[in-house]
Amino acid sequence: MSASPRSTRVVSTLAQRILPQRNDYAQLGRTWRVDVTAGITVAIVALPLALAFGISSGVSAAAGLVTAVVAGIVAAIFGGSNVQVSGPTGAMAVILAPVVAVHGAESVPLLALMAGVLLVVMGLSGLGRAVSLIPWTVVEGFTLGIAAIIFLQQVPMALGTTASVGMNPGLAAIAAFGTADWGTALVTLAIVAGVWGLILLLPKVHPAIPASLVAVILATVATFVFTLPVPTIGTLPTALPAPALPSFDLARLGELAMPAFGIAVLAAIESLLSARVASRMADTGPYSPDRELSGQGLASIASGLFGGMPATGAIARTAVNVKSGARTRLSAIVHGVLLLVVIYLGSTLVAHIPLAALAGVLMATATRMVSPETVRSIFKASRADVLIFFLTAAITLAFDLIVAIQIGLVLAAIVALKHVADQAGVRRESLPGERLPGDERIALVRIDGAMFFGAADRLQREFNEFTGIEVVIIRLSHLSGLDATGANALVDIIHTFEHRGVTVLLKGLKPEHQRVARAFGVRAALRDEAHVFDSLEDAVAHARSHIERGPWQPAS
Repeated sequence: MSASPRSTRVVSTLAQRILPQRNDYAQLGRTWRVDVTAGITVAIVALPLALAFGISSGVSAAAGLVTAVVAGIVAAIFGGSNVQVSGPTGAMAVILAPVVAVHGAESVPLLALMAGVLLVVMGLSGLGRAVSLIPWTVVEGFTLGIAAIIFLQQVPMALGTTASVGMNPGLAAIAAFGTADWGTALVTLAIVAGVWGLILLLPKVHPAIPASLVAVILATVATFVFTLPVPTIGTLPTALPAPALPSFDLARLGELAMPAFGIAVLAAIESLLSARVASRMADTGPYSPDRELSGQGLASIASGLFGGMPATGAIARTAVNVKSGARTRLSAIVHGVLLLVVIYLGSTLVAHIPLAALAGVLMATATRMVSPETVRSIFKASRADVLIFFLTAAITLAFDLIVAIQIGLVLAAIVALKHVADQAGVRRESLPGERLPGDERIALVRIDGAMFFGAADRLQREFNEFTGIEVVIIRLSHLSGLDATGANALVDIIHTFEHRGVTVLLKGLKPEHQRVARAFGVRAALRDEAHVFDSLEDAVAHARSHIERGPWQPAS
């Protein structure tokens, strides 16, 4: 029995949201050389970041490296962007750290699997475009909060000590000054300052210099040559772990459900923002939001099976990829393969990298996450935008990312609703054509904007100001929205006028508003259901006929 056309279309749509497409590599014949070069460049930038974010999350440098390899390759193949580079990120490290403090590092691979499944479901459900509705000020606010957390998380490592597991980053940074061995701390601070300084200065010498990698290499060489007594990364795996399903039970799944949901939401937001930014930086072809979600989900699932962390699209590494000339997915695949080579051939050397050098890399990264131009732009905007920006950042720092996003969205929604409500209004207009005796007893009233719960009460008060009339024509052709509260308010307005002996005529009720108007009895509230007109001329003529017949008195 053959499949129906509808089921075939559904399968085809789902396949487009999750499976690689032939046109993913349409330009490969022309661009493979520059794609390989870009992949090498991104791998050089990604190596110190992958190690640093693995440590910062509370898991391990090895987990960060495994994630960059496995998730980087899988997301490159299945994701929705031709140039997205995925792996461990600062935002993911921030949200993982408190989870690791409560549930242990062994829970992270299972979290990656759970969050990955949620992302695949989101992609298959077509929720990719919903993330674009998050206001820019909210996104920039929690980006500022993430930057502050990443910076503060490095303070203990910069002082040669470690923070208490699960402690607020701000409190941990303060505590680190009291527990530091200043003989060691002065050395680690010098390493941090040297790395940070090189990251700032080397790009000015030549933009192509991989500043982070060069700085980390020089810090490692100096530590080895002068036998500096500072903490280092330590032992790393010399091979990729064999894939295995993490152990779990129903109780464990229940405990990790909310953290997994938060991680999935964060991964969706960060990945789609990164893909959108990349699509605007260069002509690298369109990106598919739904496929990006499912691709990132598969990447996190694969990462979890290899003992890695949840992954997201990385804005900084993706930007480097685009600026290096990448045009197809080959560059991100090359990036992952090169990092795999590091695991097999270079793990012994990587183990000697001082933790303070990674702290310097992350501190420099944090200070560049929100540009001064962005902050200046927000200050030039409305006071509400400034409030949303800084409040979202403060809540991110004090609580966590998901709470910050939720509160930021609520504030942004309130501001947006107020703006929409402010656009709504009642305006009296002159009757068209030559003025006739009795026209002064007819009010032609136009409702502008949306008549919804945010504006309904004010519109009712404005209608109450119309007195000394016998007929009111309410023009609805300019009404942009009508919800249940607005329809109920319109019924109350009609009842109020009719009770005062004023005949109500409606003009221009739009087809898209007919259903809610019918549900709340807008037509039934009129004295005569024929008092609904499509033409203004017909409505005015009918109103004048009422004036000629004399005023109507409501029943006592």
